[in-house]
Amino acid sequence: MKLMKSLPLVAALTALPTVALAQDAPGFDEIGPYIMTTLLFLVGGFLVFWMAAGFAMLEAGLVRGKNVAMQLIKNMALFSIAGIMYWLVGFNLMYPGDFNGYLAFNFVPTVLEPVGLSATDAALDYASVASDFFFQLMFVAATASIVSGALAERIKLWPFLIFVVVLTGIMYPISGSWQWGGGFLSEMGFSDFAGSTVVHSVGGWAALAGAIILGPRIGKYKDGRVNPMPGSNLALATLGTFILWLGWFGFNGGSQLAAGTVGDITDVGRIFANTNMAASAGAVTALILTQIMYKKPDLTMVLNGALAGLVSITAEPLAPSLFGALWIGAVGGVIVVFAVPMLDKFKIDDVVGAIPVHLIAGIWGTIAVVFYNSDASIVTQLTGIVAYGVFTFVASLILWVVLKGTMGIRVSEEAEINGLDVSELGMEAYPEFSKG
Repeated sequence: MKLMKSLPLVAALTALPTVALAQDAPGFDEIGPYIMTTLLFLVGGFLVFWMAAGFAMLEAGLVRGKNVAMQLIKNMALFSIAGIMYWLVGFNLMYPGDFNGYLAFNFVPTVLEPVGLSATDAALDYASVASDFFFQLMFVAATASIVSGALAERIKLWPFLIFVVVLTGIMYPISGSWQWGGGFLSEMGFSDFAGSTVVHSVGGWAALAGAIILGPRIGKYKDGRVNPMPGSNLALATLGTFILWLGWFGFNGGSQLAAGTVGDITDVGRIFANTNMAASAGAVTALILTQIMYKKPDLTMVLNGALAGLVSITAEPLAPSLFGALWIGAVGGVIVVFAVPMLDKFKIDDVVGAIPVHLIAGIWGTIAVVFYNSDASIVTQLTGIVAYGVFTFVASLILWVVLKGTMGIRVSEEAEINGLDVSELGMEAYPEFSKG
């Protein structure tokens, strides 16, 4: 009975190739890869979009209650600004095809395919421009989110957003083109599969420059001691971490950049498994280390340990075995536990631990590529790390100094003590808990 019901469907499906091949139309062997790769970009893109919620919740949980609304509006604004700037100039600046393209600063907005595009009119050699633009946009927004968390609780809103305009519209696209736009690092053989350096270290370098120019929060370092400033809601921070973990499957899996063959889609599954393993190893490593070092496990370190594991595997999530992903992610967990207090010794105040997670673990992940990718060399990997570090740190430092000298980047002492929610926004995330 079931067979009889399926016969009309079988007949209809059998007729499809005949229709597709009529009048010299492209066959399924051409259309299939185009459709599947486009779908990969769209699915991966909305998973990476979900990371915006992860960053927002992580930051909202790790800042004090008087600054939560400010972090939320920053995350909403930076994502939206990234969307506009990447359309206006960033996408075509990042993928010029040659060095002179972006050197000349040809600001050309992104143009999508026409409505109702037919297979005969489509360029079937890759994926749709719309899906590629959408996917790549999510990465630049993630870069800006990294900066937001590190500089929390004392930076003015509008100078920060001006920095985001430049970062997402010019700085990130230029440096991104060196690797993913076929630039000089790509030609040298530098390898960064999904962005341990191109995305995460860039965000980390920009955050480090900002933290140095901005200075620490009032009372953070006093009388030679580091004074802890606990976050307002560790439940939100934990939720944010799990959301980021989920989004990372799109971040790394989508970076396969192809899904039209058995090999490609199988590799996407392998990337998912390795990504998950690295995060797990980073979290467990931080859990064990904090128990040993502090006699009690530290939840915030465990959260950042998972994120550092994710950043560490992002440069090469395909080639390693599951054991390889485990030890690479575990080193990321070690980095977080030791790098957070190291920054405090230098009086660099990073509210959410973004610099250890994204910058230092990003550097580690980029170096770790050489252990499993036979085409990568340590010299080339280090060259890429230095190139991105020098460009992003120096450019960010200059921009932060200019913003500080022209409009000021730090709120007043009174505003910082009272909280940025009230002083900058005139509202509170938790008004029922405020004094009075």
